[in-house]
Parts: sequence; C-alpha cells; structure tokens
Amino acid sequence: MALVEQVNQKRRGRRAAGEDTKAALVAAAREVFVEKGYDGATVRAIAAKAGVDAAMVNHWFGGKEGLFAQSVLQLPFDPAEILKRILDGPAEEAGERIVRTFVTVWDATGGGTFAALIRSVTSQPEVAGALKSFLINAIFKNVLTALDAEQHELRATLCATQMVGLGIVRYVVQFEPLASTDLETVVRTVAPNLQRYLTGDLD
Repeated sequence: MALVEQVNQKRRGRRAAGEDTKAALVAAAREVFVEKGYDGATVRAIAAKAGVDAAMVNHWFGGKEGLFAQSVLQLPFDPAEILKRILDGPAEEAGERIVRTFVTVWDATGGGTFAALIRSVTSQPEVAGALKSFLINAIFKNVLTALDAEQHELRATLCATQMVGLGIVRYVVQFEPLASTDLETVVRTVAPNLQRYLTGDLD
C-alpha cells in the first residue's frame, strides 16, 4: 500500500502531458523565432526542436501566428505588469519608468525576443499589428489616460516610435556605444524626450 501511495503521489505531483507539450513548444518557438525570424521559422522545425508532433502547434496555438504571439509577444511583455510598474510613481517621472521597465525586460533576454519581433514586423502585417496593439493600445494609451493627457493617439504613437527606435538601435543594429550603455545612462538620456511625448507641449 505504501508503494502504491508513493506512485499516486508522484502522479498527482506531475504536470499533465499536455502542459509539458505546450511549455516545450513555447520554449522551442522562442529559440527558433529569435534565430530565424518569423519567415524563417517553420512549424515543423519548432515541433522537432520541442520533440513533439507538428500537429500539436495547431492544437495548442491555432497555428504559427498564435505560437509566435505567445512565445515572442506575450511572454516577454506582460501588459498588466508593465502598466503597474509605469504607473507606480509621480506623473513627471513616468518617462523614466517606461524606459527603465522596457529596457530591463528586453535586457533580460539579451534583446533576442525584441530582435525577432522586429525582423518579423518587416514581413508580416499581422505581427506589425500585434506590436502596434501592444505598445499603443495596451500600454501607452492606458498610461496617457492615467496621466489625464490630451491627444492620446499622437502621444501614444510618438512614445511607441521612441521605444521601438531605442530597441532597434540597442538590440538589432547594435550601434555603439548605446548597445552596451548601462541602464541608468539610457534612462537618464532618453527619458526626458519620452516625458515630453507623455505630458509636454507638442506645439
């Protein structure tokens, strides 16, 4: 009986096979998308890297697009968590918090997920739409609403161009010295312009 109970406890403590498959696909997809970009990555290659049947991609994610969204867009960037960080403090320091938050998140993955996203944006309209929706609608418009700012559309777009531009220079084309500049220097030099986009005079 003791042996049976131990076996049952082990079974109850293990994750379901489906959860293991999904997690393996997400991890494999992140690596393949970072290495190959959206166009170069194939469902078959991702499934092979994960050690599962390619049909599992459609089963769990509805296809390559859904897998990309969860492995590259959603996992590195949690809108709720980012908003919480950005809005936690004085309005006049929001620009600093935005730069610090995004660069910290991007640096944590070596910039790889951002680079994969940008490579894919250039060739996939649906990926560009996902990036736009995330930055403008899920992040910056909500920040501007909380700051009670006017001209949300323009300000949100300007903020997005600032952060995407920073990401491209730091992680994609890797212009020095910005590519290796420490976080606090990046925040100190970029945040004032972003703060103007958020709350300053645009005339």
